[in-house]
Amino acid sequence: MAEPILIGKSTHEIQLLPKMANRHGLVAGATGTGKTVTLQRMAEGFSRLGVPVFLADVKGDLSGLSRIGSDANAKVAARIEQLGLKVSFEYSPCPVAFWDVFGEQGHPVRTTISEMGPLLLSRLLELNDTQAGVLQIAFKVADDNGLLLLDLKDLRAMLQHISSIAKELTAEYGNVSAASVGAIQRGLLRLEEQGGDKFFGEPALNLEDFLQVGPKGRGVINILAADRLLQSPQLYSTFLLWMLSELFESLPEVGDVEKPKIVFFFDEAHLLFNDTPKPLLEKIEQVVRLIRSKGVGVYFVTQNPLDVPDTVLAQLGNRVQHALRAFTPRDQKAVAAAAQTFRQNPKLDVEEAITQLGVGEALVSFLDEKGTPTVVERAFVVPPGTLIGPITPEQRKAVIESSTVFGVYEKMIDRESAYEILKGKAAPDSLPATGDTAAKRAEFERKQAEAKAAAEAAAAAKGPKRDGVVVSVAKSMARSVGTAVVGIIKRGIMDTLFKKSR
Repeated sequence: MAEPILIGKSTHEIQLLPKMANRHGLVAGATGTGKTVTLQRMAEGFSRLGVPVFLADVKGDLSGLSRIGSDANAKVAARIEQLGLKVSFEYSPCPVAFWDVFGEQGHPVRTTISEMGPLLLSRLLELNDTQAGVLQIAFKVADDNGLLLLDLKDLRAMLQHISSIAKELTAEYGNVSAASVGAIQRGLLRLEEQGGDKFFGEPALNLEDFLQVGPKGRGVINILAADRLLQSPQLYSTFLLWMLSELFESLPEVGDVEKPKIVFFFDEAHLLFNDTPKPLLEKIEQVVRLIRSKGVGVYFVTQNPLDVPDTVLAQLGNRVQHALRAFTPRDQKAVAAAAQTFRQNPKLDVEEAITQLGVGEALVSFLDEKGTPTVVERAFVVPPGTLIGPITPEQRKAVIESSTVFGVYEKMIDRESAYEILKGKAAPDSLPATGDTAAKRAEFERKQAEAKAAAEAAAAAKGPKRDGVVVSVAKSMARSVGTAVVGIIKRGIMDTLFKKSR
């Protein structure tokens, strides 16, 4: 059995049971109350158990997980002394991998347009129902014609193509209006300005690279540099949703396990739920509920518990609540709501305590061995054994270059896909819908047949498809530096579930 993770201490030690860690959790509290340090303590606790972690570093503070802490931090030393942990406390670094959508502060993170799928892409582009329907048609036509949608220029070319043959598509696929195509193209232009051109492409992220174990059997903590990414909140939140759905899709069912296979922290969780349409919200709830059977623990980190919808909040069994302020009626409502989510302790006025907690102090309730929430307790959070605060750019660079995946994702690959076929090597008028010469038509059909054959071969090698998953084309080409991946591009589980609901 895995050793419990010591998170806090009151009159006794308060521990998070690894067996219950995939029942998800919440870390909440106002700015400056200690959420980041709690997150750091939890992350390094999972790492020491051999559990990989993924978290977004929105302030740049969590890079310190890669360095050893010390008594030089007077506040940490004082807290260790206060809690009587001086003899047993261990300072040690964690194995870390840095990632960055923009490729500046870590290994580049990319996916393909096809992997993202039309549902999440519609959310990213803030499309209405009509525009989302046209985007769905673009994906369907690409699938039917064996055209790879890898990056933004592929999707642009595909949209231009369906617009040019809109009349021919109407009977089989539905109406394609020029206005909707124009709106989607404008959305793609905005996305490109926000850095979307760097996020979509190849080599696409292999999620197995998030499941590494480092020296001494410690799980690697994957840290996504999110300070710049937060300037594009739709991109940030949709990226995290995509990653969660891909984890759900790719990991096998494991049931109840002694410890999670990976723990996933959603920082700034309110961005995930802001302006989210009801059908997508229902699917987020469903994935959160079901993903624990894959051994994945999901922890939401936010300022206010009201940021998380009740249906999702009900799935979060492990909770750490830092101080909240009650200056306005909404603040007071949040305090009352937070107090009601805990299993009450007759010795503690929870609603009053929430407003009185000091920095590094929290109300804590974890699940016991039977899966029942323990009564809420007021406790001091144990400080992490890693460095609190950011590391230097030179230290970050050294960590990146020593990573086992260094060199795999750094160079973008641009192979033949929809753009090249529609705009380049095959001229636009060589498509069947234009009625060009028989020779050009035969060449185009040959390319279609090759793409479809590659998709079918990849699907056969992988085995039976999951319930309703759409296998569209062969996935990214074999990767370099020993991490070759031959798979298939599939729609995210969000799309699959959404189609079922409709």
